[in-house]
Amino acid sequence: MSETTAPARTTATLHDVAREAGVSLATASRVLNGSARKVAESYRERVEAAAAQLGYTANLSAQATARGTSAIVALLVADIADPYFGQLASGVARGADDAGLVVTIAITERDPERETRLVRALRGQRPRALILAASRSDDSSAPALQQELTALAGAGGRIVALGPGAGDVRSVLIDNHGGARALGAALAARGYSEAIILGAPDGVRTSDDRIAGFIEGFGPVSRIYRNGFSREGGQRLMRDALADGIPTGSLVFAISDVVAVGAMSVVRDAGRSVGADIALAGFDDIPASRDMTPSLTTVRVPLEEVGYQALQAAIDDEWRQDDAAMALEVQLRDSTPGRV
Repeated sequence: MSETTAPARTTATLHDVAREAGVSLATASRVLNGSARKVAESYRERVEAAAAQLGYTANLSAQATARGTSAIVALLVADIADPYFGQLASGVARGADDAGLVVTIAITERDPERETRLVRALRGQRPRALILAASRSDDSSAPALQQELTALAGAGGRIVALGPGAGDVRSVLIDNHGGARALGAALAARGYSEAIILGAPDGVRTSDDRIAGFIEGFGPVSRIYRNGFSREGGQRLMRDALADGIPTGSLVFAISDVVAVGAMSVVRDAGRSVGADIALAGFDDIPASRDMTPSLTTVRVPLEEVGYQALQAAIDDEWRQDDAAMALEVQLRDSTPGRV
């Protein structure tokens, strides 16, 4: 009994698509390879239909070689499980979809050495742009990381940072200091006079800006505890604060809503109540902050819009740096009832 071998399937080429659509090779290329040149809508529809029928996919490696960059935008975040970064990524993805680009997400875990390794690896993909969304720290200016960023920019990739950048880095600025200052002032006006802060380690710029702004608006605070931006970090810091004693009527400011969520669970486990006993405020206004009980006082950061603006900064050749930071809005809710 003889065996027959099924004929090997051939991969459709751009020439095949152009022939099937009845257009020139140049027109098919403009439609499918992301050219900035406009193509008539009727031609675009014919080319896309032909590509779908033939199962054609663009050769991204060949495109990257021809252009010097690929259709990829790399997004570096600290922790994708954190809703803060999830909302940012949503905004970046929306902008990338509008521009016909693909988003690659890498997680730095707020480790400068890991961030350096990731940038080095991403350089091999020749990304169109790299968006640095993880909280910057003093270590972020480490020579090895700067060398990798410079090499990526030299190869044609554009770098965008959330917060102040340097050199040719484009920046989308968020007014963390001003938002925290407004929160501190609003809570002082509600009658609070004793406060502690749950923050990240010294040198993490987002945390440092929020702590400094809050103190400027509120006045001196009793204590500052430092760990990180995670829910677990908030739990550890809240346990330490409770062990040191927190009088009824005091205020706890957590430098992010995620930290505040961790703190809230520890307050309850200790038999204390959030609001009437220990007031609690966060920062970012992630969706869960509105749904928890009591609802969380916080500062609204338009995270999806921040992500979208970062993508525009990454791809728009006409983009101009705006030195005005994106304004934030205080949201006073049940976790900080008035004391007056």
